[in-house]
Amino acid sequence: MSSPLPPGTARRTARRQKGLFALVTVAALTLTACGGQGGQAEAGGAGRPGTEAGAVSLPTEDVVSGVRRDPAAAKLLPAALREGGEISLAASVGSPPSSAYLDDGKTVAGLDRDVSDAAAKVLGLTVNREVAGFEAILPALGSGKYQVGTGNFGVTDDRRATLDFVTYINDGQGFAVREDSTLKKVTDLTQLCGLNIATGAGTTFEVTLEENRPRCAEQGEKPYQVRTYAEQGALWGSLQQGRSDVVMSTINGLRYAVDQQPGLKFLNEYQRLDVGLAFKKGTPLATAFQAAVDHLIEDGTYARILEKWGVTGSALQESRISPPELKS
Repeated sequence: MSSPLPPGTARRTARRQKGLFALVTVAALTLTACGGQGGQAEAGGAGRPGTEAGAVSLPTEDVVSGVRRDPAAAKLLPAALREGGEISLAASVGSPPSSAYLDDGKTVAGLDRDVSDAAAKVLGLTVNREVAGFEAILPALGSGKYQVGTGNFGVTDDRRATLDFVTYINDGQGFAVREDSTLKKVTDLTQLCGLNIATGAGTTFEVTLEENRPRCAEQGEKPYQVRTYAEQGALWGSLQQGRSDVVMSTINGLRYAVDQQPGLKFLNEYQRLDVGLAFKKGTPLATAFQAAVDHLIEDGTYARILEKWGVTGSALQESRISPPELKS
């Protein structure tokens, strides 16, 4: 699996394309708190908290409307959904490139939306999208409240024991710091002992950090402190203002955010994870959506979506259902 593009390369190229962008204010990005949305499913974050610029650019190019229904993929759906059915989708909204609000404060945009909308079009389905908190989505899928969930959900062995995931991108865990930080590449979490680490609430990052925290005391060092945030603006503000020393989040989200914010730098990748659309365990929808994502890969739509969001280095060659967790 190749690594993502160097920070800023695709973004700077895209910004030169006239007419493709809408400004998104920090206020709009942090509206996630109003609906209880959590740490963007392992998302990084953007916006420019602590700066005067106060805005980031999101691409608005339409790469989905031309997608057509594929009868072979649609045939895999339950009979009740095959002809113009509607599915309920819960979306966690946090920050680009995975998801964010446009400047109207209510329209959801991002990689997650483009992939899920395009896959639904392949299947001839209408999406009834509802914004929900990251921590609430996976349990709600199990209970049947929603049929599909998006939120840059990393596929872990614990999660796939109770849910199904249809993979659509390879992302993972990484770190970002202020430019004046002396912290070097993090290959072992004990390198963070004594520091304050900011991350999203309810994410795999929080779990990883808490599981490894006792190792500092075992080595006779002061444990690191984990500071969790439901709002991405608050998370990045904690780093900019010195309340946190390092941010742990998604590789693609960190690269995007650092490219948009002065005074910060992407430190390194820590662990790769496949990311998937989430479903209730055993639902036939997973097989149908896997076929739909594969169709998008074959017809070139998938490549156009990834190019739009600057994450072509995270492409998958094929979609899989609940593959084993990638180990570092």
